[in-house]
Amino acid sequence: MVSYRLARERTVRAVEAGHRKQEDVCDAQPELRRVAHHHATALSEPCPICEGDDLVAVTFAFGAGLPNAGRLVADRQELRSLRQRGKPATCYQVEVCRQCWWNHLRESFPIDGTDLTSSAT
Repeated sequence: MVSYRLARERTVRAVEAGHRKQEDVCDAQPELRRVAHHHATALSEPCPICEGDDLVAVTFAFGAGLPNAGRLVADRQELRSLRQRGKPATCYQVEVCRQCWWNHLRESFPIDGTDLTSSAT
């Protein structure tokens, strides 16, 4: 698993210091917004930008045999199904604030059929 926590903190600090504008980091695309409303997992932490309490995580898989735009991993059963298909892929978990539309990559992890311990959804 790869964590993007340091990059996230660097981005948040840049906004707080005025080096980046809030609208530059609160720019979730329409499809990500839709998925965040309908297929997300609530996170127990506040948004790092607006401090709102509607921070969620969505997970997408990319790899051989999957759509070019990725495949939404809506739940653990979907994750198991992807692992069982026997083709390698990579999952990317994105955090999204449904109040200000902050979005940032949280983590990525491979799907190779051997690691069933991830907390992706």
